[in-house]
Amino acid sequence: MINNFSALPIAGESCPMVSFVNLISGKWAIPILYRLIIIDEPVRFSDLQRAVHPITQKELTRQLRQFESRRLLTRQVFAEVPPRVEYQITELGKSLRPTLDSLADWMRENSEKLRE
Repeated sequence: MINNFSALPIAGESCPMVSFVNLISGKWAIPILYRLIIIDEPVRFSDLQRAVHPITQKELTRQLRQFESRRLLTRQVFAEVPPRVEYQITELGKSLRPTLDSLADWMRENSEKLRE
């Protein structure tokens, strides 16, 4: 077995995996991001909430604000009555697709083993 020490953090640096987990922390983070990546067009809040059901409005709002502050998605508010808000994944957010695809593939391949 070959050890890959290049993946280890250098003294004084944080572990990249800890940083990644902090980025996508929360029960709903990955499903929200993955849905936005798959949709790949502006989506309204209510449509996104239905797509990741049964998430609460409060939790979805919190997670979307966090992703917006990290530039993983954009939020556009339209001056209409009632106000319309749309969210869209950014190029930075889209760059997570291969990583999330590999996690989904791993889960599909190993879900039976995890249930044993």
